[in-house]
Amino acid sequence: MIEQPYRVPFEDAESEFVEKRSRFISHLWLVETEEEAQEHIRAMKKHYHDARHNCWCYIIRDTGIVRYSDDGEPQGTAGQPMLNVFEREGVYNVCCVVTRYFGGILLGAGGLTRAYTRGAKDALIASGVATMGLWAKVKVPCPYALYERVKLDIEAAKGIIDDTEYGADVVISVSLPAANREGLQERLTELSAGGITVELLSEEYRPGPREEV
Repeated sequence: MIEQPYRVPFEDAESEFVEKRSRFISHLWLVETEEEAQEHIRAMKKHYHDARHNCWCYIIRDTGIVRYSDDGEPQGTAGQPMLNVFEREGVYNVCCVVTRYFGGILLGAGGLTRAYTRGAKDALIASGVATMGLWAKVKVPCPYALYERVKLDIEAAKGIIDDTEYGADVVISVSLPAANREGLQERLTELSAGGITVELLSEEYRPGPREEV
């Protein structure tokens, strides 16, 4: 069974802003298990032990686990709005903690919801996302005369050049979405009149390049 592509955070990230003297500090991580998520949450609570609130959420795709906490904020104003950000963007395997240092001015339920939503969204923007899917590693041998054209075809197939060897011919090592491999072969066959064969080395599930949110 071929697993459908899905989105994950591209990298761990943090962000910060101040709203009516309250300081909101966001941290976001790519996680694979609930244990990882809980470890990050514990670390933030320890690091920001003097903060009024450490609100959090996480989504683990493989197990379907979804958890969140308002950590003392009025019910529904923190953890759920944070979670909504990731669910709307279709992002999985994510853990986010938004820490609040109270500034003395009450924000009200609407203000809190907007602030915690912003905290999660800012961290996700800082991280970027990547699409997790089946990728193929291939080798593409080509004559020097066609090298630049071949690179353009690799780029059009959303391929990433991992390495290039220069010998009698050029041999390009490429990672690309597995679904695009046959299309690349067809373009290169046409370009080279059948002279270029894309050699499949392996396939694996992995995140793709960074995408903006």
